[in-house]
Amino acid sequence: MNITVLAVGTKMPRWVDDAVNEYAKRFGRDIQYTLKEIKPEKRGAGINANQGMVAEEKRIMENIPNNAFLVVLDERGKAPTSVELSEYLNTWQQNGEHVCFVIGGADGMTDALKQRARLMLCLSSLTLPHGMVRVLLTEQLYRAVSILHNHPYHRE
Repeated sequence: MNITVLAVGTKMPRWVDDAVNEYAKRFGRDIQYTLKEIKPEKRGAGINANQGMVAEEKRIMENIPNNAFLVVLDERGKAPTSVELSEYLNTWQQNGEHVCFVIGGADGMTDALKQRARLMLCLSSLTLPHGMVRVLLTEQLYRAVSILHNHPYHRE
């Protein structure tokens, strides 16, 4: 199964990259995990938040793998439990889906991008730094895989 994460933002702190890489290497052979950074649009100098989101949307759309099942992370999305996320992952895997998660920029995502998504998920009701979202998403995807394989990483 292929999982792509498109994350608006570059130059994350080293601890973010280290944590994402640590969880990503745990997936094993069954999951091909890719994190792609999307260059954020600079704000100011006549570029407002909406214009910035439109520019970022274009970059995101150019990087979504063909025929991918698009999932955007948004505070108004469904907030699954870890077990529910593993059920989504199981369905996607059984359907042979290439799943693409999108983490928007500092101002969020355009409504048009959200409407293209087949699923909107919320990782937390809290406002989280973008680097933390990368780590949290990758860890939860690894946790979902461990649940599916009855690995003791997840305990209920």
